[in-house]
Amino acid sequence: MPTATSTTATATSANTSTSATSGIIHRLSSTDQDVKLKALRQLKNQIIGNRTKKLSFLKLGAVPSVAAILAEAVLAADGDRINSFNKNVIVQSAAVLGSFACGFDAGVQAVLDAGAFPDLLRLLSNLDEKVVDAGARSVKMIYQSKLAPKYDFLQEKNMEFLLSLLNSESETVSGLGASIITHSCKTSVEQKILFDAGVLKKLSSLLEGSLSQKDSSLESLATIFKDNPEVVLKFVGSESGKALSSIIELVKDKFARTRLLASLCLIVLRNTSPCYLQDIAIKTKLVNTLLELLGDPGQVGDEASFALSSLIAQKEDMQKLAFENNAIDKLYCHLQKDSLNPRRFEGILLALADMCSKLECCRSRFLSSQVLNSVVDAVAHDSADVRSAACICFKSVARSIQNLSAGSFLTEAVVIPLVRVLDDPSTSVQVAALGVISNIVVDFTARRSIFIRCGGVKQLVQLSKSMDAAIRLNALWALRNLMFQAESKCKEGLFMELTASLLASLICDPEPFVQEQALALVRNLVDGCISSVEYVFAEDGILLDAVGRQLQSALKAEIGIQGMYVLSNVATGEEFHKEAVLNQLIPHAETGAQAYIIKFLQSNDSRLRTAAVWTVVNLTNSLSPGAVDRLEILRGAGIVSQINNMQNDPCLDVKLRVKTALGQFKTLDTCLSHSS
Repeated sequence: MPTATSTTATATSANTSTSATSGIIHRLSSTDQDVKLKALRQLKNQIIGNRTKKLSFLKLGAVPSVAAILAEAVLAADGDRINSFNKNVIVQSAAVLGSFACGFDAGVQAVLDAGAFPDLLRLLSNLDEKVVDAGARSVKMIYQSKLAPKYDFLQEKNMEFLLSLLNSESETVSGLGASIITHSCKTSVEQKILFDAGVLKKLSSLLEGSLSQKDSSLESLATIFKDNPEVVLKFVGSESGKALSSIIELVKDKFARTRLLASLCLIVLRNTSPCYLQDIAIKTKLVNTLLELLGDPGQVGDEASFALSSLIAQKEDMQKLAFENNAIDKLYCHLQKDSLNPRRFEGILLALADMCSKLECCRSRFLSSQVLNSVVDAVAHDSADVRSAACICFKSVARSIQNLSAGSFLTEAVVIPLVRVLDDPSTSVQVAALGVISNIVVDFTARRSIFIRCGGVKQLVQLSKSMDAAIRLNALWALRNLMFQAESKCKEGLFMELTASLLASLICDPEPFVQEQALALVRNLVDGCISSVEYVFAEDGILLDAVGRQLQSALKAEIGIQGMYVLSNVATGEEFHKEAVLNQLIPHAETGAQAYIIKFLQSNDSRLRTAAVWTVVNLTNSLSPGAVDRLEILRGAGIVSQINNMQNDPCLDVKLRVKTALGQFKTLDTCLSHSS
């Protein structure tokens, strides 16, 4: 039967491959040096560019065997003089180890675990150029991984060694020096040490070198510039001004990778010191270069969109410039291509997110181009990074007040995929999805029922109980926005799902940011008609008591602001509600404690002072029967005198509220004097 024959042939082929692999491993331990050398060459040829083969040989223990061969050969070498055969063994061993490390973190870890790294470094001091080159190539492969050992620039001997690498005539060796900088330079202290040692001057000279040297130099320069205005100032203001011109010129280089790296270097420089590279021609060239590089079929095309994001993020002028150069249309064009790899897909979505983060013209173009459909589809992508990026993109577009008002986002086609992804196994995806929902449920067309009908509220309530603080925070944020100016029926349904006890526990959450959002949610819950105020008295007033406790111990102004607005809203209710608020504000006499509202009225935060005065205004409404008695209690607690001292508050909003309060006090005092 054909099927049986095919299966047998496949099994035979697999067995032959396994046998050949095992044979190479066996020959690596041969006592015959010629056999061993041949096995090294065979192993190198098998694994170059083949991740599957690397993994197979890794599992069979190839790396420790090769590391042992290298160590033995290095030890056998007579100082810097080395015989031809031994040299070949060293070169082949180093090449094999470098191949294992190339783009393969498991291989890097295996090389490090086998103890081969010190032997590879020793090869760099050899007098034979081929040995040095082989060692440099392998060490460079290791330093292209995050797993590579951290290089200590603070040690003088290490800096001397680094400079010797950069000064080498070998492009492989000088490239290694640059790779070490790119991998290990992380702090401003290290950046300054490298600059003071003359490293930038040497890297600048490499910009005139080979393709490999240019690329390595550009990466290292960007690393030293990053977030260090002092270094950028010295670089631009020194004789290196010529080097800056060279970097700008390399944006036009014929090699795509060089154009990308030159663009990234300039972007880092500009993001670090925005006063530089203000020329419109340079900025336009950067935008157009990156948009052009999106079409590269390889890694350059994958990374170009991330570079574009870095260029335009949080910068309206750059977003406008990109928009004028048709960035939205060009990104969408690439988004429509079949079989996008996840990295490229993610980058394009994030670039679109940054494009739409501030400008309404970008959002309008996005929606008119039907990009939204592609983004909604991406929410269900196999890659968690793509799903997260799709949600981030969606969130930026959903900042459009115009389209929110039109109810453009609260449709089943949009809501259902978002509700589904709230169950995503990736926390980052859940948080990103919650960010979108927080935006779209601030709906002005009373279409929240679609979200509720799709099971959105139940999901949000469930996520508010998550062990992850970021998920609790964002779930509450969404619920808070859903509760904003909601109809009574909607509030009733939300409260039934949430319950007073859950809200009370969230108000007392260990995380201050969660406390703030929980209080803001309750503030929206009790805003509006008097029936809404009743929610804080459910379950024997557990919710109101939780608000009072948090205000008593509040360390963050934001918690005080939200909590005071809860009390202020409750104080708009009936006499019973006002009295309950007063009891929360004024501590029992036997405690001897000062009313926390005094602290809020004296706060440096004008928003907190405003909220506190509003609460007093609502408690002393002159049309309320018990207002006179409450005023006397407030006066006895020192609150009236404190408000009287705030007539010249520097904040106009506070000043207006104080004026209202004092007017009510005067009216009530007049009533009291007439009655007596």
